[in-house]
Amino acid sequence: MGLPSGHAMAAIGLTTVMFYGFVSGRLRIEIISLLTISAIALGLYTFPLTGQRATDGLKLAFEGFGNYALITICALMVMGRGLVATGALEPAARALTRVWRLNATLGLLVTLVLAMTMSMLVNDTPVLVLLLPIMAALATSGGMPASKTLIPINSAVLIGGMATTIGTSTNLLVVSIATDMGLPPMSVFHFTPVVLAAAAVALPFIWLIMPRLLPDNSPEGGHLPRQFLAELRIGTQSSTLGRNAAEALRPFGNEVRLVDYPDGALATDDRVRVVTSHSVLEDVMRAMGATTAPAALEERIARAAKNIGEDLAIAELAIAPDSGLTGTRIATSGIAEAHDVAVIGIHQSRRSWSDNELATAEATMAEGDILLVKGSMTAVTALARAESLLMLDGAKEVPRTAKAPLALAVMAVSVGLARVGILPIAISALAGAIVMFVTGCVHFDKVGRALSAKVIVLVAASIAVGRVILETGAAEWLSQLIALGLYDLPAGGVLAAVMLFNTVLTNFASNPTAAAVGTPIAFSLAQKLGIPTEPLVLAVLFGCNLCYATPVAYQTNMLIMSAGDYRFGDYTRTGLPLVLIMVVTLSTLLVFRYHLY
Repeated sequence: MGLPSGHAMAAIGLTTVMFYGFVSGRLRIEIISLLTISAIALGLYTFPLTGQRATDGLKLAFEGFGNYALITICALMVMGRGLVATGALEPAARALTRVWRLNATLGLLVTLVLAMTMSMLVNDTPVLVLLLPIMAALATSGGMPASKTLIPINSAVLIGGMATTIGTSTNLLVVSIATDMGLPPMSVFHFTPVVLAAAAVALPFIWLIMPRLLPDNSPEGGHLPRQFLAELRIGTQSSTLGRNAAEALRPFGNEVRLVDYPDGALATDDRVRVVTSHSVLEDVMRAMGATTAPAALEERIARAAKNIGEDLAIAELAIAPDSGLTGTRIATSGIAEAHDVAVIGIHQSRRSWSDNELATAEATMAEGDILLVKGSMTAVTALARAESLLMLDGAKEVPRTAKAPLALAVMAVSVGLARVGILPIAISALAGAIVMFVTGCVHFDKVGRALSAKVIVLVAASIAVGRVILETGAAEWLSQLIALGLYDLPAGGVLAAVMLFNTVLTNFASNPTAAAVGTPIAFSLAQKLGIPTEPLVLAVLFGCNLCYATPVAYQTNMLIMSAGDYRFGDYTRTGLPLVLIMVVTLSTLLVFRYHLY
């Protein structure tokens, strides 16, 4: 086995750098993806592949933006948004609440099954967005602590999303790449029986054991309440004028942690940054005579609340992945000006897998962050609706329920047409999205909330990386390297190894990129080891979905991190056993389905 060609070495190096960028978390995913596309375009324009023109490299780099898989993903995002906006899933959520009030253990089981079922046809994120406030509300009313339910429910959502070709964008990407490489097209439910059988094996662990492995992070369980970073502003009437910050906060003991404060005695307009809980923050503000927003803003939101006859309220809002606040800073977000609401604190999710420190107040906001906001309930609710935030006390956007049956019908017809083979999924999904627009299930001015720029750019970059890995011969060389250690393994062992390889990639980088790298390698391995291509492609697809072991493996993992007050170890402790269960079960089922014994 010789060394790879120069182009292949460059492709492997670029992919490695991209993976490192995702793992380190130093740059946003969109930026890394765009830099990757640019590197491919410039590299292949300057050093074209053998027998190709310079412009062919540009076509390869940018064709992902026009790929039918990406179009399908965008169309499904729009239809998923339609289901959420019309409240089409609300009846199931209301029934779920009633079951929980009867029995918590039974409620968790029903929730897991419901989450799996819904995520088979609706993108994973909207399903979790629907369930997260319900779990938070049930926890505060005497149900299981949210920290014991959110990771199990997220795992169920991910398993359900793995069960159909449209369940996740990763599935569509793998199927698209495999079809382009010559594998016969897969229908929507092509591999659903395999995943459902594996889900039945994993369900007892998720339902009965996983909650026992998770901490009780509720205050009732002895855990510190959620901690918010807040900035106290010292006014002219403050009782702390002339005293230093540490002395002023001494009565609160360990309940308040000073982060940044002026040296010496406090003066008017000084700012003191602290980390404390919601309830203690209010006590500190009263005791110090301090505010957490500019005086003019405090007066404005009080006047706005009085004008509509409401009292001021304080609420906790979680930033969803499709929020327009992602990537902005509090000071420049325009929240106060647009909504008459003040952000008085922020509980920040960890920005990367190795991040265990609270970020600074100047850090950009990210999915999973929780904002502590003050204003009238009307203004707070309007903010949540406009910026796609989840109110953790259960309040949410009022759905257009009159259109709920229509939204469900559009989704059912789109999937049904693809299921029976009348139309390709790309055409049926695109037609469904157009119908959603025309009928008002999704408003044109809200399309930005339906489409995720991060997902679009990431998928386009992953398609380009997959093509480069294949065209340069990197997939061929890597498959030879991997095959050296797999020749003596039975078919089940090979499938398990391929699945584990992609599981590692997806838990520390991104699902689409793992799919783009793994699928071409699966084709080459099939030829070298004499195993049918389809089960190896499915091993890649399944491996890319086993993203339970780290918080950065998938966006829903990050979304629940702050809401459940989880740490990295919580994902590992529960995720690794589940990965093992799924790998063993899925590889065994593939062996029997394709008669590889």
